[in-house]
Amino acid sequence: MGSLPFWLNALIFVAAAAVVWVAGVQLSKATDVLDDRLHIGSAFGGLIVLAIATNLPEIAITVSAAMACNLEVAVGNILGGIAMQTVVLVLLDAFGRRDNLTGPLTFRAASLVLVLEAVVLVTVLGVVVAGTQLPSDLMFARLTPDVVIITAVWVGGLLVIRRAERHLPWKLVHAEHSGSSSEHGSGSAGRHPRSKKPHPSYAKMSTPKLVAVFAGAALATLAGGVALERAGDAAASELGLSGVLFGATVLALATSLPEISTGLQAIRQGDDELAVSDIFGGNAFLPVILLPATLISGQAVLPTAGGVDIYLTALAMLLTLVYVIGLILRPHRRVLGMGVDSLIVLLIYGVGLAGLFALA
Repeated sequence: MGSLPFWLNALIFVAAAAVVWVAGVQLSKATDVLDDRLHIGSAFGGLIVLAIATNLPEIAITVSAAMACNLEVAVGNILGGIAMQTVVLVLLDAFGRRDNLTGPLTFRAASLVLVLEAVVLVTVLGVVVAGTQLPSDLMFARLTPDVVIITAVWVGGLLVIRRAERHLPWKLVHAEHSGSSSEHGSGSAGRHPRSKKPHPSYAKMSTPKLVAVFAGAALATLAGGVALERAGDAAASELGLSGVLFGATVLALATSLPEISTGLQAIRQGDDELAVSDIFGGNAFLPVILLPATLISGQAVLPTAGGVDIYLTALAMLLTLVYVIGLILRPHRRVLGMGVDSLIVLLIYGVGLAGLFALA
């Protein structure tokens, strides 16, 4: 798209953003119903089903870059947007409120399963940082140990989280809005009582039709997301913007539109847990894409990561840990329209961007 005029790239960018937004809403509606029918569970559904679907553009872009042996683009595409996708939780917290539940997002989600998902994410990112320091010639059968370990940690995390969805040997006693104490143990894992309201028209659909709607929305997300990133890159080049800074801010926010639209729709449907799980699950899944990228290119991918990529990965780990604390402590107070944890994440991200400007 570099040969197209600026106005046309801008038009493509806006049109692709609209497609991604609408497709994201359909993905969330379909996933919410499928979770119940297939007994997947909201957290697990967000972790693997919705998270993979909303990250299809990143998969396509990374595979394309690996086929062209443009490893820096492949790594930057994966690691550059994880911090911004974590900040999406701030937007969901601030703008996803419902009248009958006024507490912050982490107060309403209230699930230890989400804490486990965040721990898996931080573990995966820790392996990513370690992998960037390995020698580039450490390969066997077109694979490097770092991408294998990342995939193993992700799969192991899925198994642990699936088990936690079914049973957690914890009993939490806490007072809710009514002031009475209630005891939650085993499968509840300390969840806040929620009233899920799937979209009526989707609830009436047959399961095959729902799967078809989900697949169609996923393909629209894929096409729209790729067009969004390509048009955004071309527009930024014409404006003379720094690729690193533009990618970590405007473009990262634009490519996070699937997560924003699906998250807001999930909250409207009463499924706060699905909204949070989509973010944690998507962020944990992204580094797994480095394994097929390594296989395709036949080269070590992570050692090509630059200082900016490692910096943004560390920032994402820090932001995730703030939300871990929020999910455990469940602050009920709102400050500037959001939870205290979301405000802290926003401030840290602002400081992190200032550091990124200095670094870039």
